[in-house]
Amino acid sequence: MSSRDSAAPKFPLRLDRLTGTPGAAPASVLRPQRPLHDAAVARSRAAVPAGLGLDSHGVRERLLERLRAEGLVDPRVLAAMRAVPRHAFVDTALANQAYEDTSLPIGLGQTISKPSVVARMIELMLAPHAPQSRLRLLEIGTGCGYQAAVLAQLSRQVVSIERLKPLHDKARGNLAALRLDNLRLVYGDGRLGHAPNAPYDGIIAAAGGHDIPPAWTEQLAPGGRLVAPMHDGGEGGQVLVVIDRLADGSLRRSMHEAVRFVPLKSGID
Repeated sequence: MSSRDSAAPKFPLRLDRLTGTPGAAPASVLRPQRPLHDAAVARSRAAVPAGLGLDSHGVRERLLERLRAEGLVDPRVLAAMRAVPRHAFVDTALANQAYEDTSLPIGLGQTISKPSVVARMIELMLAPHAPQSRLRLLEIGTGCGYQAAVLAQLSRQVVSIERLKPLHDKARGNLAALRLDNLRLVYGDGRLGHAPNAPYDGIIAAAGGHDIPPAWTEQLAPGGRLVAPMHDGGEGGQVLVVIDRLADGSLRRSMHEAVRFVPLKSGID
């Protein structure tokens, strides 16, 4: 910058005071830049992201009302979703959409599931269990960590597996502030489940394939329930599949509504 530039006046100019001018009007009426200044302040206030109010009780309650209207009735699930700040698990640019019933991108071609889908799958998984059950749960596909945080409100222990290292690390960062002592994050191949902590009372998957990996049903406890998306044999469609392990060790399968999840893949990346 030249010396001439550095000497240039700074804008907006502010005429706070007139001196040496007899009979001058009060300074308060001699501020030609004041309307521009007020307009700038008004614009800055209007531009404050609505996300600054996302911790309010009302924002989350409106989401819960929508979930109730869609048929969610389990008070355990409602309480768990009320307890977890979904906006803390999405990118800042998308925070204003955190409590809408929509999926959102979280990077690497993955998404955070719609709240209604999260609630529906958890409600299905919990259905066979008494309200006060101390459950051991397995989640396949940690993603950004949101569903794992909801599951942690409902269980004695949650193990959550993620095959994509950047997402595993992101989830660990997102979850750190919540201090969930009953949640363990594992970087590994979700198709293999996690045998060291098996058997599980519930298994829930956030990715869908053409089959249900045998490791999942092998790690399901008697009386336990598995909920996962699976291809329905149509043109790329998926449905929710529920598998119950009965007391005698046999498996019972049922099919539910259509969903859309990212593909279930093997290995780690």
